[in-house]
Amino acid sequence: MNSNQLIFVHDNETVVIDFARSTFQPSTTVLNYLRSLPNHSGTKEGCAEGDCGACTVVLAELNQHNQLVYRAVDSCLLFLASIHGKQLITVENLAEKSQATTDLHPVQQAIIDHHASQCGFCTPGVAMSMFGLYKSENTVDSNTAKRSLSGNLCRCTGYLPITEAAVQCCQHRQEDHFSKEEPKVIAMLQSIRKDMKSRIFSTEQQLYALPFSLDEALELRKKYPDARLVNGATDTAIKQNKTYTYLPQIIDISAVDELRFVSRNADGWLVGSGLCIEDFSLFMDAHFPGLGPMLRVFASKQIRHVASIGGNVCTASPIGDLIPIFIALGARFKISTVMTERWLAASDFITGYRSNALTAKELLTEIFIPDPPSGTFFFTEKVSERRELDIATLSLTARIKLNSDCYVTDIMLVYGGMAAQVKRALNTERFLLGNRWNTDAVAQAGACIDQDFSPISDARASAAYRLQVARNLLLKCLAQTTTNTINLSDEA
Repeated sequence: MNSNQLIFVHDNETVVIDFARSTFQPSTTVLNYLRSLPNHSGTKEGCAEGDCGACTVVLAELNQHNQLVYRAVDSCLLFLASIHGKQLITVENLAEKSQATTDLHPVQQAIIDHHASQCGFCTPGVAMSMFGLYKSENTVDSNTAKRSLSGNLCRCTGYLPITEAAVQCCQHRQEDHFSKEEPKVIAMLQSIRKDMKSRIFSTEQQLYALPFSLDEALELRKKYPDARLVNGATDTAIKQNKTYTYLPQIIDISAVDELRFVSRNADGWLVGSGLCIEDFSLFMDAHFPGLGPMLRVFASKQIRHVASIGGNVCTASPIGDLIPIFIALGARFKISTVMTERWLAASDFITGYRSNALTAKELLTEIFIPDPPSGTFFFTEKVSERRELDIATLSLTARIKLNSDCYVTDIMLVYGGMAAQVKRALNTERFLLGNRWNTDAVAQAGACIDQDFSPISDARASAAYRLQVARNLLLKCLAQTTTNTINLSDEA
């Protein structure tokens, strides 16, 4: 329980870091760890906030079938202690080297063949994103490649040759030296996982708890009520990178498999709060296609691979992507302690700006998504300065039900970025309820937006802009539901 040793695989060797004898803190980022090693400077620091992808590495970890799953991640947002029991792969590991020769990996050769590098600063990160795609089971076309590379900025090469390189190498996959070495790596990771009890990494400056079961997580939450709870840590890591301060206590629940699941019951879906955004996006695409597209532009794929739905919800940001979706879905949250559990409607979970209903000893463990009534339509859209790696200026998630004459029989309009917390447009809803769902009604309802919200002006937008765009999103909702309507009850 109190082992201070972090164990992982890197350079095909088992690496052991004893924090009692190390200069590293448990929440030292993997990027800073790598930059301290000799001959491992290929991983670059560009932004230190997950925007540029220059620091991309790949993590390989065992799934429930003891197979390796490879995922590209931003090492600048990855705490060192969180990679316990995993394989860390960097750009230096791609080529197969011997004393006499160096054989480039297919992704490296494709970059050369397609002239997909110029200054080279971003190239290692691009190569690692391509490698993560290469080691996936996805069928790759230009759209798939672009989505996988959306978290990698390249200002001088241009994305056409990079995309062509990714498509070419992934459409002609062949066994690489990682495939040959998988049995060895699996055995190494299994050996580490034999003692997968909670780790308490401790230094004079920081205590970092890494539980591997839900019971252990709840016990640690009870024992350290003042600790910062993280599950992906993509928000917390940015603050550490920008302020150069280390939190004194952290409980990292990202390794709790019991929180990463999707299951079906008679009335809907149960989703674990630890499910990463990428897996949640795939689930939504399959079962709630009207809400899936927005999640495909939720940050970058590197961030979606580690950020969790519970983490996004619990940050309680007024521009968070998931809270409006869960409110519109009528979701309920399961909140647990060592001895108790309670359920709370998503609409009651956020209590104010950056605050939620959790007490110091509670965890958000599950989310229940009920089946929508037949004939229910959903719409979601967010407005931001950038399409990829976006931070929303404002957003709208709508739930609408119409009768056979196209009159509104049920409606919910949930806006983000219009108040100190996610908020429903209640006056607008009341005006539209019972009205015919058409351009005239929606245009008139736009006047109600001014009654529902008093937004502020900030660096992203003025108050007047937010009010105008809020009205425009309502019109876009009308256009989409009348010309490209998706019946979610038939799809679910």
